[in-house]
Amino acid sequence: MGRRGRGRGPKAGASSRVALSASVLAAAIAIAAAVGCGTSHPRALAAATLVEAQTFPYFPVYWVGRSFDGQPLDAVDGRRSYLTSVGESVYYGDCLHGKGIFGGGSCRLPLQVTTVIWHLHNNAGLGAQYNTLIRGVPAAVYDAGRSIELYSGQVAIDVFSDTAQRAMAAALLLEPVNAPAPTSGKLPAPVYCPELVGAIDAKLEGVLLHLPGHICQRSREAQELKKKL
Repeated sequence: MGRRGRGRGPKAGASSRVALSASVLAAAIAIAAAVGCGTSHPRALAAATLVEAQTFPYFPVYWVGRSFDGQPLDAVDGRRSYLTSVGESVYYGDCLHGKGIFGGGSCRLPLQVTTVIWHLHNNAGLGAQYNTLIRGVPAAVYDAGRSIELYSGQVAIDVFSDTAQRAMAAALLLEPVNAPAPTSGKLPAPVYCPELVGAIDAKLEGVLLHLPGHICQRSREAQELKKKL
């Protein structure tokens, strides 16, 4: 196998049109074969590959189990392929995908979950979005609901799906593959203040104000001080 959320003259006679159609069809078949978006089921995931994800040492890597909505777990990243800039991903479905934080693939996977160490950034680049609470933590929903970024612990968890319904269903099932699952159903609160864009309702604001170390108040005070300098 090769995440946030995140994979053409003049009018001719009948024989020429038939030849052109045949060429287009052949090209389409070749492209479909190349990108791996056929109807065949994905091969079984090697046990050693899953173990590599289960023993990943740097931070919790989130998944939704061995299958999701009828689609088996098809691939996982591990320590050997780890890149700090794109994090660790798990993939469900049979589309060929490329490693990346904003999802990969020539066709949209039923689900990709990418976990990455959070770094300070503004969410404006995500486009149209709204902020909410999911599993007790702040989250940004974008891409018409098909992509969700949740903020938890020291990481951001990016859910990329082909439908908004699947994306939200996956967000409600998230748990670490390499650590104990949260017993309360809630994800750990982020230890940073996410740079949310857009409206923040009272409930979300209350959570932000009670993050560990009052990090959001401190961040806002630092921003105000910077403006005055």
